[in-house]
Amino acid sequence: MPQTLDLFPIGNCAVNALIDRGGRFVWTCMPRVDSDPVFSSLLGGLEPEDPAAQGTWEVAVEGKQTIDQAYLRNTPILRTVITDADGASLEILDFAPRYRQFGRIFRPTAFIRLVRPISGVCRITLRARPTAEWGAKLAEHTNGSNHIRYLGSDMTLRLTTDAPVSHILEERTFRLEQPIAMFLGADEGFNADIGATCTRMLQQTEEYWLEWVRGLAVPLDYQSAVIRAAITLKLCTHEETGAIVAAMTTSIPEHANSGRNWDYRYCWMRDAYYVVQALNRLGAVDILENYLGYLRNIVDRADGGHIQPLFGVGFEPQLTERFAPDLPGYRGMGPVRIGNQAFEHQQHDVYGQIILSSTQAFFDERLLRPGTVEDFKNLEPVGERAFQLHDQPDASLWEFRGRANVHTYSAVMCWAACDRLGNAAAKLGLADRADFWNARAAQVRATIDKRAWNEELGRFAATFEGDELDASLLQLVDLRFLEANDPRNVATVEAVEAGLRKGSYLLRYAIPDDFGAPQTAFNICTFWLVEALYLAGRIEEARALFEEMLARRTTAGLLSEDIGFADGELWGNYPQTYSLVGLINCAVLLSRPWTSVR
Repeated sequence: MPQTLDLFPIGNCAVNALIDRGGRFVWTCMPRVDSDPVFSSLLGGLEPEDPAAQGTWEVAVEGKQTIDQAYLRNTPILRTVITDADGASLEILDFAPRYRQFGRIFRPTAFIRLVRPISGVCRITLRARPTAEWGAKLAEHTNGSNHIRYLGSDMTLRLTTDAPVSHILEERTFRLEQPIAMFLGADEGFNADIGATCTRMLQQTEEYWLEWVRGLAVPLDYQSAVIRAAITLKLCTHEETGAIVAAMTTSIPEHANSGRNWDYRYCWMRDAYYVVQALNRLGAVDILENYLGYLRNIVDRADGGHIQPLFGVGFEPQLTERFAPDLPGYRGMGPVRIGNQAFEHQQHDVYGQIILSSTQAFFDERLLRPGTVEDFKNLEPVGERAFQLHDQPDASLWEFRGRANVHTYSAVMCWAACDRLGNAAAKLGLADRADFWNARAAQVRATIDKRAWNEELGRFAATFEGDELDASLLQLVDLRFLEANDPRNVATVEAVEAGLRKGSYLLRYAIPDDFGAPQTAFNICTFWLVEALYLAGRIEEARALFEEMLARRTTAGLLSEDIGFADGELWGNYPQTYSLVGLINCAVLLSRPWTSVR
């Protein structure tokens, strides 16, 4: 059977992995999300059932018959139950340790696999085939009495286990008569009882996630969907720096053989803004606070100048795009890209997203570090850039590689930057700066009203003096540029729906771009349409469309970037933060209030 995106992410905000429906690790980058993949078979082009596949970590059961998978409730701990043809069964518990220890969060660069018999005796084969140099070769290894060392490109790994090491090295089939623990992490000694220690780590990790979820302000309806999306958004954070990556993968094509294969393992200012906005609605301010630290570092480094739309998780500005020639790609649909050329783009909406993400710190009394006058002054050069660039061409939020225009969404984000600085100044008692930024916002608004409004068509256009449509026009209400009942917004929403809707899904845009005409819909755009329908009073239509999107999720309860509007197949990088943001926002909007059950 062909590869699919029906995958379960696990992680601990330092590392993450994707596990397929057979219980195999098929994508894992270590020591960071943007490192060389240790397990790379997702992009290896080999059939998942091929026993010669490299770039996997597998517990293979002889004569297997059924596989059941689910997360432990409200955690990213995956339980896989495999039953063989004779009815014998085992369970695999996969997780990355995360819990509070010694006054701080313990989140090692490590994964744990616990393999336990349930009934009868299964015959199993343990296969660990990490790769190096982007799939060019199997990682070289040495071993001791209870560990195997793998020499990776970016780190040396040690697999410590209480299973016979030769069983793993020889891939020998044997009877599972007692539990097995495997700890894959840094090349350090494991000076403790591995079975007991990993079991304790399992318990403490489960407790951590249950406590974190308990603090979420979830809607009454769609709770399980929202909780799973929120956990996964947290897994997309690199907690050490505060970065939030757009997705865990690279080069999953936007549709079959499209060439639209991008590396999303970096922090986009735009995507991160939407993530913290959605999680704020659930009360998860821990991620916002950490991300604000990341932003302060980015703003400092810019020193009042250009800010690129994305950075590495360690603030790296240079993300030169190149190919991985030894990986054929998802289903053989290359190229596999490392890096992203968008770091060179001019995308002016970034200034608004930085300020919108930062503004809450001036108003939210819950934060450990409230926004200060100094923080405000450090943001003013970002606002000045927004003002200076609001009517200049850029690559847009869709990152066109072959053309530039003055894009309405970018201009509105620049307006929002000035507007929110005015709000923050007023909150801080800086009346003169509030007047200054409010005047700037009024000037930008006047420009947008004049140049983005198409009088002949009676609606806003996606570009100044243009007639194009794109789905970002649905964001004018969310950004508070228009009221939902403003006749201009009503006309624009109607035009977007008429021009870009394909059945149950909404395209970003319908015109050909650098790679031809789009053949899939962008999932966040469909969620934007759900919000627009709701605000237009078409609530049952909105609910039906939202539930259609819920039905398209993977078994893990997640979504990728794109969906085929002809067959509903998921495409694009996975799990996609944009898509999970849309799910959370719409669930909050459509849910009944908690008072309805009191």
